[in-house]
Amino acid sequence: MKILSALLLFSLLGFPIPEHSFPTQRKVSIEGHRGARGYVPENTIPSFLLALDQGADTLEMDVVISSDKKVVVSHEPWFSSAISLDPTGQRIPKEIEREHIIYQMKYSQVVRYDVGSIGNPEFSQQRKEKAVKPLLEDVIKKAESHAKSKKLPPVRYNIEIKSDPKGDRLFHPEPAEFAKLVVDVITKQKIDGRSIIQSFDVRALQAVKEIAPNMPLALLVSAAGPPQANIDKLGFTPNTYSPNFSLVNEELIRFCREKGMRIVPWTVNEIADLEKMAKFDIDGIISDYPDRAVQVFRK
Repeated sequence: MKILSALLLFSLLGFPIPEHSFPTQRKVSIEGHRGARGYVPENTIPSFLLALDQGADTLEMDVVISSDKKVVVSHEPWFSSAISLDPTGQRIPKEIEREHIIYQMKYSQVVRYDVGSIGNPEFSQQRKEKAVKPLLEDVIKKAESHAKSKKLPPVRYNIEIKSDPKGDRLFHPEPAEFAKLVVDVITKQKIDGRSIIQSFDVRALQAVKEIAPNMPLALLVSAAGPPQANIDKLGFTPNTYSPNFSLVNEELIRFCREKGMRIVPWTVNEIADLEKMAKFDIDGIISDYPDRAVQVFRK
């Protein structure tokens, strides 16, 4: 209190206030990675609803496209052998998983696969339950209804376009079409003001910017290197820079602030790593365990 009074007196007397006298209290957005992947099969409606119940204010998810142009929530554009059973109930062998391509199936075929019953060996706490890959529009509808019924704050969405040049016309449409399909769902569901589109593929972000100039965009970054080079490759400054959390340091934080970008590291799961990230001036945190992020960032 004495410090605040002194600073106020300094201000009234015309003296400059030291730049860092008032520490910023930036509220860090907690983003449920593929929902609450640590506990429930990833990118499924139950996973997203649990993330909201655990305190996530943003749902992070991946999207691909089916042959009938539906936007499907899925990390891979095929059915991963690690988590998937085929329509006959048989586990998909690793060597042929890429033959089960979502872009070559109608959505009515996609829902015949089970992506929850065998669980995920990487997440020992994840419960096993039958689940399907949902449509983006259905995730939004369920999340909106759930938040309203639980009197939760309006849900925010971080939607990743999963594409790369080698996958064009094989695993997904070309960037312009892919971007339009995703933006159309966001617009139709009226969540424009609460959504951001992210991607590792700069072409996808460039395509979104072309058709929806006001849509917030995030550049995902996985490898070390000069951040300016990543921005130059994109061709414009995105709203958010989203690096692997191992890349975060004070220099990168300064770079993002100088560029006017938000910074949202991914994917931070261990309490020790979450606490390390909490020491930085970040804007959001992406985690498979939203409850752990809440424990650290909502003290």
